[in-house]
This record gives sequence, structure tokens and C-alpha cells, in this order.
Amino acid sequence: MSTKIELKLSRPNRIYLPYEPLEGKIVVKSASSISHSGIRMAFNGSVNLQVRGGSAGVIESFYGVVKPIPILSKILEIKPSGKIVSGTTEIPFSITLRNPKEDNLERFYETFHGTNISIQYLATIDILRGYLHKSLSATLEFIVESDKADLHDQPISPEMVIFYITQDTQRHPILPELKSGGFRITGRISTQCSMLEPLSGELTVEASTLPICSVDIHLLRVESILLGEKIITETSLIQTTQIADGDVCRNMTLPIYVVLPRLFTCPTVLAGPFSIEFKVAVVISFQSELSRLHPKSDPITPRLWTAMETLPLELVRTSRAYDSNADVPNAYAYAALASLV
Repeated sequence: MSTKIELKLSRPNRIYLPYEPLEGKIVVKSASSISHSGIRMAFNGSVNLQVRGGSAGVIESFYGVVKPIPILSKILEIKPSGKIVSGTTEIPFSITLRNPKEDNLERFYETFHGTNISIQYLATIDILRGYLHKSLSATLEFIVESDKADLHDQPISPEMVIFYITQDTQRHPILPELKSGGFRITGRISTQCSMLEPLSGELTVEASTLPICSVDIHLLRVESILLGEKIITETSLIQTTQIADGDVCRNMTLPIYVVLPRLFTCPTVLAGPFSIEFKVAVVISFQSELSRLHPKSDPITPRLWTAMETLPLELVRTSRAYDSNADVPNAYAYAALASLV
């Protein structure tokens, strides 16, 4: 049996605040004893910025990757040189990511997986075995949430904005029958939302010439990167939540309820070199022969058979009495989301 090494954290959901101790254990499984010259752990966090060809010009695309912004870099010596016996060995570890007395150059931004911006925190274990043997290593990502100083002490009441969608509010071309016959959809939706709460609202189809095919809520991320004297901005789709399938009864209120995916959202960030913002789009798709010919079209690109209203969305982190086991059921959700990254 080959030697296997694994990192296990004390919390199944892997969520930690910067001032909390990050605890866990190193699990080594080996059929024979192993001599080593030391066991060391590295804890690193950074903001990784990347400019893709679709959102930049030729010169910007040539440079591609922007220099990462360091957040965290710590080394923890676990054991001096020695020997690990055969079988299964568990070695505990504990470290506080940020000491309140230290002057950190960068704030601890929350974990975020975007298209051009990625904020990631990694724990890496190395069992050093000298020049004649390859070192044994394992890496695990852990999730960091906001500093206590950045939290809102009081719960955030969702800021509801009233919207209406008609043929006259569309900025893109629509089908002639929609333009002449008309339609009217009204509703309200929150534009400031706590990360701990779902995005909520309601929608009513008051009138429509054509039957409705689908009503969807698009959650969008807007990533901006400062590259020289130019700001490169790209908007991409995070997820789509369908709130109605098929034609909708007129004047019936439909609830809007969207659960925010943790790994792909974070509190709105407006930093110097980069920014992470969000938008919510209400999209109405109408039944037409043309839509059947393009079933796999880009969901965020306006089409002749769609009507939409896009609103800015501010996400904030609110304080809570943190319980290490409180989010255990969500561990399965995090695992599922991580598989999509």
C-alpha cells in the first residue's frame, strides 16, 4: 500500500473567521514506517486576477494574468525530523489566521470563485523526506468569511424595489407581435440582501399578447479589474432560478425565492485593484417559433422573444452567533458546488 496523506478540518463546512483558530488533523496512512526531516504546514490566501480575451483588447489579453494580491502567508512547523510509524497516524494542528495585534497589509476578503476573480485560501501539508525521496504533500481549501469589523450588527431588512416590464421598457429589439400587442409584468424584488437570507420578491403578469414560455431569475456577477489605466469589466451568469414554467395565469402573484450559492457569491467588494458586484435580472420568455429554433442560446443575451429587467444587487454579511455545527447540513451543498468549480 502506498503512503496516503490527508488534511481534515474540525468543521465539516470548512468555514472560519479570520480571528478564529483553524483546527484539524493530518492523517497519514502507510504500510511501513516513514523517516522524515520535518513536517510543515503552509497557509496561503490571495486574490487571483485574470483578464480573458472576451472582455479585453489584444494588448490586455496578451498580458492575461494580473499579479495576485496576497492576503495570507503563514508557516506552521508541526514536527521536527523523526519517524512516522506504520498504520494510521493522526497529527493535530491549530493556528489563528490573523492575530488582532498584527498589522496586516491586506484585509481578509471572503472566499469567492468567479470567472476572472478568485479569492482562495489553501492549507498545504508537506512531509519533507530529504533529497532521495519525494516529499509527501496534500492541499485543502478552507472558506473564510468576513472579519467581525466588517459585519453588520443588526439584521438587514431587504430593500425592495418595484419594477415593471413592458414593450416600452425594452432596450433590445423584440418580436413585432410583442411590440404591437404589448405586455405588462409588475413586481418587486430585493436589491440589498444578507448572505444568510434568500433573495426574495414577487411578480405578477398583468397582460400579455403572446403566451409565456418561462419566467426566470438570473443571478449575475460583475467583475472589474484595474489593468494599467483601464478598467476591464465582465458580466457573467452565476445561476438561473425558474419561478414559472409555461403560460402564467394573469394577475396571479408569483413568489420569488432564490438561495444564494456560497462559493460563487460574497459580500459586494469595491477595492482599488478590483471590484465584485452583483445584479439580478427578471427574464420573461415568450412562446414563439423562433425560440424553438434557438433552444441553447446564451441566457443573458437579450433575444427577440424575451423581455427583461436588470437591477443592481448589493450583498452584505450580517453577524450571527457562530456555531461550528450550525451549518453542518450545508456541507453537502458546499461539496456539490465545489464539484462545479
